[in-house]
Amino acid sequence: MRPVLVRILSLVAFGCVLAVVFVNLGQWQLRRLDERQARNAAVVAAEAAPVADWHDYFTRPLTEADEWHRVRISGTYDPEHQYVVRFRHNGDVRGYEVVTPLRTDDGTVVLVNRGFAPVPSGEQMPTSAPPPPAGQVELIGMVRLDERGGPGAEDPNQGQVRVINSEKIGAALGEPVASGWLHLLESDPAQDSTLAPAEGAKLDEGPHLSYAVQWFLFTLVGVIGIIVFIRTELKDRRKQRDRRVKQDSRAG
Repeated sequence: MRPVLVRILSLVAFGCVLAVVFVNLGQWQLRRLDERQARNAAVVAAEAAPVADWHDYFTRPLTEADEWHRVRISGTYDPEHQYVVRFRHNGDVRGYEVVTPLRTDDGTVVLVNRGFAPVPSGEQMPTSAPPPPAGQVELIGMVRLDERGGPGAEDPNQGQVRVINSEKIGAALGEPVASGWLHLLESDPAQDSTLAPAEGAKLDEGPHLSYAVQWFLFTLVGVIGIIVFIRTELKDRRKQRDRRVKQDSRAG
C-alpha cells in the first residue's frame, strides 16, 4: 500500500474516532442541559406550591422531590447549640450562615438556616453568631436536603461547620435531629437584622449549551481539516506526478 494512502487512511480513522468522542461529549452536555432545565422547573413548581405543614416533610427521610417546598413550623430556638456555617456566599458576597436547632411543641428538633451575614475581605470568620429570637417563633421556610462534604467538612467543630448535615449535627447535639434542614424565609417575631436570607436555588441553565456547541464545532472543524488535508495531499501528489512526466518526456 502506498505511503500516502496509509497516511490518508490513518488520518481518516483518527478523525472518525475524534468525531465520535466529540459528538458524544456534545450530546452529554445536552443531556446535562435537559437535567438542569427539569431541575429548575421542579424548583419553580415546589416554590409555587402552597405552604405545607412541617409534619409533611420533617417526620421522615427526605427525598429530592421534597426539596424547595415551603413549610410552616413553630417552636423555640436552642441558642446554646447554634453553628456558624463558614465560607458561604450570597451572590458574589463572601460570609457565613447560621444554623440553629428549633425544638417544636412535640419535641422534634429541626435545623434552621437563619440566614447569611457578610464577612469583609481580610477578616476572619466569626466563632459566634447573632442570637435567635427568644420564646415561641412562627417560621416559613423551604425544605432542604443534607449537604455533603469532604473529610471533616460535615463534622461540627467548636461551634462551626463547613456544610449543613443533620446527622452529624445531631450526633454532636447528642439527640435525634430531623432529616435535612429549613431554609428560613419568614420569621415572626423578626430576627436580628444582621442576617439576610441565605441564597436560594440558582435557576440558570449553566454553560451546558455553549459547551455542546463547542464540541460540535470541534467535530466540524476536524472534518473540514481532514478534507483539506486529503485534498492538499492529493494535489501535491498530482503535481509530483506531472513533474515526473515532464522530466521523463524531456529525457526521452
